[in-house]
Amino acid sequence: MSEDDTTAVTVYGTGWCGDCHRSKRLLDRLGVPYLDVDVEADDAMRDRAVTIAGRQAVPVIVLSDGSHLVEPTDPELEARLRQLGLVTD
Repeated sequence: MSEDDTTAVTVYGTGWCGDCHRSKRLLDRLGVPYLDVDVEADDAMRDRAVTIAGRQAVPVIVLSDGSHLVEPTDPELEARLRQLGLVTD
């Protein structure tokens, strides 16, 4: 997915991260658009994720209001998405 006005979420992660895959599956299931950033492919993006999270961890999920979650559970992520009005069903 490319970054544009419909992108509500940015997921900083890796291809091997199980938690990253789980979070992206939830976003897909809920129909929430997101930008998928592979931090292994881009050192600058890795550094950005570390700066946001305050530590080296993935996924780092930046939400539409500028807040972020680090390694969230599905219930934590879904609750925050609903709170922001990104999921309404």
